[in-house]
Amino acid sequence: MIIAAIRSGTDPAAPLPPATFHRWLEDPIYCPKCAATYMLVVDYDHAISRHFENESRRHLQMLRKAITLSHSTDHRVSHFETNGVAVTSHTPPKPLPIQPIPNRIM
Repeated sequence: MIIAAIRSGTDPAAPLPPATFHRWLEDPIYCPKCAATYMLVVDYDHAISRHFENESRRHLQMLRKAITLSHSTDHRVSHFETNGVAVTSHTPPKPLPIQPIPNRIM
């Protein structure tokens, strides 16, 4: 099972977990020190499983800890993902600089 936490108001910085359908969970994770909110995405089949609460407990603990620790870097990471063993952080790509349009006088 893979759970992704995506900061509210941002787009995913990496592909979402592989699944036919995704489900956004109702309970987001909040940073306890500020107003940052992370929405949770999981595979639909896992989300409707009757054992989901017990199976996802470790995943959610790891995501909460990663989000709390990212407060020190001002929540630059907008996309976390865990498979229960490790948390992977994805930072959004830097926008490309806009090239100025040269003035052409004919």
